[in-house]
Amino acid sequence: MNAATYAVDTAKNVMQLHWVEIETGEIHRKKLSRAKFLEFFAQMQPTRVAMEACGGSHHWARTLTAMGHAVELLPAGQVRAFVRGNKDDAADARAIWVAAGHGDIRRVPIKSTEQQAILSLHRTRSHWVSIRTATINSLRGLLYEFGIFLPQGRHSALQMLAEQRADIDAKLPALMVRLLNEQLRSLREIDHNVDVMDKEIAAVQQSVEAAKTLRAVPGLGVLGATALAAVLGDGHAWRNGREFAASLGLCPGHTGTGGKVRIGGISRRGDPYLRTLLIAGARAVVARKNCSAWVQALLSRRPTNVAVVALANKLARTAWALIAHHRNYDMQWMSTAPACMPNAEPART
Repeated sequence: MNAATYAVDTAKNVMQLHWVEIETGEIHRKKLSRAKFLEFFAQMQPTRVAMEACGGSHHWARTLTAMGHAVELLPAGQVRAFVRGNKDDAADARAIWVAAGHGDIRRVPIKSTEQQAILSLHRTRSHWVSIRTATINSLRGLLYEFGIFLPQGRHSALQMLAEQRADIDAKLPALMVRLLNEQLRSLREIDHNVDVMDKEIAAVQQSVEAAKTLRAVPGLGVLGATALAAVLGDGHAWRNGREFAASLGLCPGHTGTGGKVRIGGISRRGDPYLRTLLIAGARAVVARKNCSAWVQALLSRRPTNVAVVALANKLARTAWALIAHHRNYDMQWMSTAPACMPNAEPART
């Protein structure tokens, strides 16, 4: 394999390359069009390629991997710290090359087309839900200008409109009545789109074995199980469950200086969508009267929100363990630390 590392700053039409010759130390920079990009690497011996994990990077990573190259995706936030001077494509490519030399930066696992398709379903559903919420809020604000107050909550607001429609129309001018009809029609279309996405995700949960395994965990619904299955893959991109939970921002952040460390709130790093699903599932479990003894003991000494996040952290770690070790969920399972051989390094737990 070619020992040189090629850093690529991807874009829609122009790809910027940066690499250093091992023998001479000569720095090379090259700008390629989209059409010439794959042709350049197709003529090379297998080599190491580093890219930021941004839009389209998983596609390029799969394509270059099929050519025999070793592709590494680096978190964009970690690469940004290595940009020197003015920011441009060449500076970004150099920053990627420098960051690729730091082994302590965790690489982003390359997703398959199936994983990306499942996550696209989730993103599309989230898109329609956000539009529906924005439409309801906009309608609430517009009607308030005419002295009509809609209660909080989508179902309550639509129920009031249906029950009091005659009285509401009597207070509105004809133009506003037509606008209200159009907004309600749009909401019905959005509800249909959300229902279609829900059915697609439910079908995925039935067909993907990892999603069916995760669905058995209390607190992981159809959305949480399918999203976790798509993000985790085989789970080997993370060394343990603690690392996976930390990558989702479900662990405390901290600041320290002079040997003093202060623990704060959760770091909120990583995917906010997946973190939201885990916290929502954990909150549903905590609200049950027959929740586990572990949750009840936690609630006895910590505030509810702290207990919810702690349970969300546990759900993430459980999901990783089930996928990485190919196990089914067992409520009575008790993990044990592996025995260490004499003079051996402690095992990671």
